[in-house]
Amino acid sequence: MVDAQLWYFDGGFIINKRSELVLDVCRWKFENYTKIIQYHKYIEPSNGQEWVYNYEDNIIILKFNRKFVLDVAEGKTDDNTPIILFEKHGGENQQFILQKWNDSLVIENAATNIIDNYRFLPKLSQNFLEILNDDEYYDINIEVGNDPRVKTFHAHMAILNYRSPYLRRKLSTNKKNNDGTLARIELPNILPEIFEIILRYIYGGRLSLKEYDITNIIELLVTANELNLQELITYIQSFLIENRADCIEQNLDLIYRTCFENDSFLDLQKYCKDLISNEPDKLFGSPNFTLIPEKLLISVIQHNNLQMSEIQVWEHVLKWGIAQNSGKLPSNIEDYSKEDFSTLKSTLQQCIPHIRFYNLTSKEFAEKVFPYKKVLPKELCKNLLLTLLNPDDRKGESKPRIPKNIESRDIDSNIITSQHVNIISKWVDRLETTDELTYPYEFKLLFRGSRDGFCPDKFHEICDLRSRTVTIVKVKDSNEILGGYNPLEWKSINRYSTTKDSFIFSFNNKDRNEDYILSRIKDYQYAIDNRSHYGPSFGNGDLIIWGLDINTFDNYCNVHKNSYEKSIRETEDRFFVEEYEVFRLMKIFS
Repeated sequence: MVDAQLWYFDGGFIINKRSELVLDVCRWKFENYTKIIQYHKYIEPSNGQEWVYNYEDNIIILKFNRKFVLDVAEGKTDDNTPIILFEKHGGENQQFILQKWNDSLVIENAATNIIDNYRFLPKLSQNFLEILNDDEYYDINIEVGNDPRVKTFHAHMAILNYRSPYLRRKLSTNKKNNDGTLARIELPNILPEIFEIILRYIYGGRLSLKEYDITNIIELLVTANELNLQELITYIQSFLIENRADCIEQNLDLIYRTCFENDSFLDLQKYCKDLISNEPDKLFGSPNFTLIPEKLLISVIQHNNLQMSEIQVWEHVLKWGIAQNSGKLPSNIEDYSKEDFSTLKSTLQQCIPHIRFYNLTSKEFAEKVFPYKKVLPKELCKNLLLTLLNPDDRKGESKPRIPKNIESRDIDSNIITSQHVNIISKWVDRLETTDELTYPYEFKLLFRGSRDGFCPDKFHEICDLRSRTVTIVKVKDSNEILGGYNPLEWKSINRYSTTKDSFIFSFNNKDRNEDYILSRIKDYQYAIDNRSHYGPSFGNGDLIIWGLDINTFDNYCNVHKNSYEKSIRETEDRFFVEEYEVFRLMKIFS
């Protein structure tokens, strides 16, 4: 974006008013001849939309939908012409606001694109990285790590001083020696390979997290916090939540434990807390559950919206308490001595007040709690017994965990409605259609054939590595809807993936959602077909979306009962696709 002043929208293009430079995201870069803006004819440009310029990838994307990049609109518009205004200075993510041309009273001033002031930043960043690699003019050695993993880095005090408050404090006590020897600081708590990444960010202002696994990203977050790099802390948390939600779920105990060790990670802490409250088994079912600290456990069990019965809460807390005294307590409660009960009581004394014992049934209390009565405070145990014997004379103050009912959100679909979403969400949670869905899912559109293209390559480009997806297919020349749920990541590995949680389904009439067929996986090892030349496909032929362009009559899709419980069509035959969409499921938290 080398010659950027005025920008205007011209029925599908954003063009530089003076240089006629236009924005190209088809190939994820800028060129002088390509026409770009907005995502096809389905969505008109909106006043006040926020777009983000990503310096590293050289793209402009809609701020709250990272897959929603600038694209050319198919139709012309007579609407007032919008412009792109540069709003916030500098940094990796420059921010734009899409506004109407006539919203600006002084167009010449308001529409001036300040990107021109930052045209030399890429070269500057590159030069600073070259300085980092220079072996002649450095003036400080940084010794990072502990034996046997220690590495010495050469750096420049002036840059470190202005880029990191922590290193500034370190440098204040490590001035350059008068005898000409170099200043030296030690960072024993940081891994050398992590500090190398951070140091490149300090010098060049660049950091791409896409290439790192979740363990390295968490190490980067912890190191950024130690070095007091606030903008990096914010960026890494945002990246994890927006791009690595699946990894957070798979490593929930590690990430939640890391969050609670430092109050700087509040965004990630809240995300994990909401996730655990809604799906507590992700934490309590983890093999490392008993390793979590007491503070973290209490933060979970005191949550009013914890979606778990009170007897389950007690059992998990008890399991945790016993594990804290591993090897000290008998395996059988009948063998507990007075000292054993005292030990366990001491371990659980901070957790006990957060368990809603008055929500237990008489049977639950008698079988699960009463054998451990010596662990409870005497007054609590007495009042519980009185309440259970005479429920009308309640001595306790426990309040029931009342989950909040949340309405399903509108869905961005050309095929299904919120009623379909409600039914499919219940199938995902293995509920009956008559059951209440306390926490529904948001169906976040990832892929649409008419928008992104019907070829399998486009599906895999957009949806690979995305888990918990629902595919919706509109059969051509009919009211029939087909679909499937894949809890795993889509991949292009030309083999099957195994799961016992996938299912396929059909609605015989898109306007009558009660007329459906649900078919769950039977042969787990053939649940998901990951062939690269197929679109989203399930089972060994049960629901296959394939062909170079599945929207044309040169290619077809088919249904044939094999790996799933039943066929989802009355006739097992080929069919043609009018439209299909892929959604990622996200729980809606309170």
